Amino acid sequence: MGTYIALVGVGVTTRAAAALTGVARATAHRARRGPVRATRATVSPANALTAAERAHILAVLGSDEFVDAAPLQVYATLLGRGVYLCSISTMYRVLAAYAQVKDRRRLARHPARACPELVATGPGQVYCWDITKLAGPAKGLYYDAYVMIDIYSRYIVGAHVHATESGPLAEEMMKEVFGVHGIPQVVHADRGTSMTSKTVATLLADLQVTRSHSRPKVSNDNPYSEAWFKTLKYAPIFPERFGSLADARMFMDRFVDGYNHEHHHTGIGLHTAADVHYGLAAAKATERVHTLAAARDNHPERFSTATTPKILTLPEAAWINPPEQTPAA
Repeated sequence: MGTYIALVGVGVTTRAAAALTGVARATAHRARRGPVRATRATVSPANALTAAERAHILAVLGSDEFVDAAPLQVYATLLGRGVYLCSISTMYRVLAAYAQVKDRRRLARHPARACPELVATGPGQVYCWDITKLAGPAKGLYYDAYVMIDIYSRYIVGAHVHATESGPLAEEMMKEVFGVHGIPQVVHADRGTSMTSKTVATLLADLQVTRSHSRPKVSNDNPYSEAWFKTLKYAPIFPERFGSLADARMFMDRFVDGYNHEHHHTGIGLHTAADVHYGLAAAKATERVHTLAAARDNHPERFSTATTPKILTLPEAAWINPPEQTPAA
């Protein structure tokens, strides 16, 4: 700033001085002008309450008679007695100034829902399921796809399409899945009507299967189902609408079969879900290692390391909401 002032003082233009010093001309002008001082004293409004009036209003509102009454009720009661204290908004302003404005009704207090933390270290331990809508042949007509997934292997253990959503239909699917793939330790779902129905709850209780539910309005608590629904509906072959219920069922059967036996999933070491679910992944992982080793021997210059790529590693566990890691001291 001093250099700018010196240049201007010897006749250099403000534009040139600003270019040479990097000081904006507006900044320099404000600095040379000095701080602006208020020239007019603050005057209280003519209708402002005095300190004594505010204290009186607060005393009346806090009296035994009106301590539990809303300002609207106090205003009307006093007017009925021929007394005008102040406007209703003024009562609220006075109360707010002393932090005495709050809802006096009893409010519902919803306890915090526990975050579900589930882990599977092998197939058949934790299943998750959900229902998604499939557009039918006419506007407003939808079919319901019930899909159950093994979270460790990503294998679709059950996929049924029905015209409606109900607890008995969900129970029917679970009985079929458990009969084919075995009874899991935990079944996880969101809080839809079918997921929390008595029929499903009774079945799982009879089989001693632990029920787990997502927190309300937290879709991330059921990530495997939500991710699979996106895979389904964003697939190039997924139609805009299905011509009939039979058409929807046929499509789901083909899609699920391809997903289970042909799709190589990045979350399970680029294995297929069927290989992991039926215990074939370990043998195929060994074959991959031998194949990579042979390729490395033939062209070592094409490999930067001798380790297997991380994307081919099968995780030891699959989590729903893994616990937060405590940083080391």
